Amino acid sequence: MNLSVDFCGVSFKNPITVASGTFGSGAEYSEFVDLNKLGAVTTKGVANKPWAGNDTPRVCETYGGMLNAVGLQNPGIDVFIKRDIPFLKQFDTGIIVNVCGHSEEEYIDVVERLSDQDVDILEINVSCPNVKEGGIAFGQKPDALNHITKEIKKHTNKPVVMKLSPNVTDIVEMAKAAEEAGADGLSLINTITGMKIDVDRRNFVLANKTGGLSGPAIHPVAVRMVYQVANSVSIPILGMGGVMNAYDALELMLAGATMVSVGTANFVNPFATVEIIEGIKEYMERNNIDDINSLIGAVK
Repeated sequence: MNLSVDFCGVSFKNPITVASGTFGSGAEYSEFVDLNKLGAVTTKGVANKPWAGNDTPRVCETYGGMLNAVGLQNPGIDVFIKRDIPFLKQFDTGIIVNVCGHSEEEYIDVVERLSDQDVDILEINVSCPNVKEGGIAFGQKPDALNHITKEIKKHTNKPVVMKLSPNVTDIVEMAKAAEEAGADGLSLINTITGMKIDVDRRNFVLANKTGGLSGPAIHPVAVRMVYQVANSVSIPILGMGGVMNAYDALELMLAGATMVSVGTANFVNPFATVEIIEGIKEYMERNNIDDINSLIGAVK
């Protein structure tokens, strides 16, 4: 039985990784999860300098999921290179580094620093607010996405995967803009913007007022968007959005994803990733499927 997949020219032992921001950079989950069993670890967003993130409270539960407005808190690229990469290199797992920034220069700074590091793929978080564009995210305008993708590609030989925001009118238009600019792959979907109000306090639950909705509530949206994009571009997709079990992961693969990230499920069940990998194996055995690649985009 073959569970290995090729994503952006890199071979992974299985298609399961974790969604950035839900797993740290692996260390805090390593006492629950054997990282050797994962196809890859996708790190928390890394910026060119430490980010404090947003004010608290910045996480709350919702029906079928959660809202977060953490604000990409991270210790910065220096700590990441010194501490996190050596930790992950102890394990037989791929390393996908999520990169964030407020400006083109910040992204390029991190990408250049990572170019000579032993990591597999750079996942670019274009949901960051672009300070030079008045705060709109890089990933909300096709021309801005196209431009930042082209600039990043100039500064690294690593495969570049653009993580798309679902908070757009047309996800296919955004995907095509990234592909045209030379992206090696796409990640989708990021969180959907939401809000929760405390009726008794008559105030916002999150200090930031709005946050990113993740969890099972957004899964059908993720399946739809992965399907649309997979049938519109020729580059591979890392699918994510509300994956709680093996069937959720398989659904995204059947829609066209080559790999799948598990996010919010990690907070509910730290063993979720390994259970999903085992569940995929059981599904393949039960259905006499020898190669998981035969499932990718099988539903048309």
